[in-house]
Amino acid sequence: MRQWLPSSPPASGQPAVSGPASQALAGMVQRLGEPGFAPGLLEDLAPVLPAASWSVYRTGQRCKPTLFMSASRGVPDTTQDCWWAYLSGPYRKDRTWGRAFDDNTPIDPLPRLCHVTATEVEGEHRARVYDAHGVAERVSVVDYESDGSVFAVNFYRHQHQRPFRDGQIGDFESVAPVLLALARKHIHLARPSAWPVHDSGRHVLPATDDREAVLPALAALPQGLPALRERLLRLHHDLTDRELDVCARVLQGMTHEGIASDLGLGVPTVKTYRNRAFARMGIHFRNELFAKVLGR
Repeated sequence: MRQWLPSSPPASGQPAVSGPASQALAGMVQRLGEPGFAPGLLEDLAPVLPAASWSVYRTGQRCKPTLFMSASRGVPDTTQDCWWAYLSGPYRKDRTWGRAFDDNTPIDPLPRLCHVTATEVEGEHRARVYDAHGVAERVSVVDYESDGSVFAVNFYRHQHQRPFRDGQIGDFESVAPVLLALARKHIHLARPSAWPVHDSGRHVLPATDDREAVLPALAALPQGLPALRERLLRLHHDLTDRELDVCARVLQGMTHEGIASDLGLGVPTVKTYRNRAFARMGIHFRNELFAKVLGR
């Protein structure tokens, strides 16, 4: 696990970024504010850093952890599942940023780069997020904020891929500060309200384990499981009993682990039922399930 500051800008008159990195940045700028920004950026960056997935989020104990955007390339997109697994407990003790969230040491305002492999991640965090979803390595560019939270742009290598080479990480370093700025700008352009926007362009519920953050939408839903099952069945009459059981509990805000315990099933089985139900409904993420049931 290591941290470092991006290299100083080159001498005046020399290009800061050139070659594939320059072309990648040009494509990203063209996508700013557009619905396809998240998957498009991952595609644009592939010649520089061949990551299988990426995410942009804020995390910490003094903020509401929020996933702003994510996407995958060449693998099933499990970034949302990774985020919910992270929120199920690991984020509270996340030390992969080189400092604890409750560390009151003054923060250097400069963005930093972080590189960590799955083997360096501690217990529960590694098991629930990295090992469970085939993630092997992460490189990030981050801002440490005044409340101790972290705003991070992260790129992940999965287990089927070769390790990032030093040259690739060096190329990433050359574009990292610009990536950080582009991510912030896209969030500003694509979020006219306080809630995040999924890559489809629709407003969705914040990806957070803080129930207060989603209270306005949850309050509009019936709270009992029978009523939730009935509403789901009216929307999609072909859902099976087990698919209804799982989706109703998703709407109650339960994690995969909680659903598995409640129904006496394994977590992989719960995910299978959820994925089958989502496929029938033509959605991919739980936020889309909330939107569909609420008629948004």
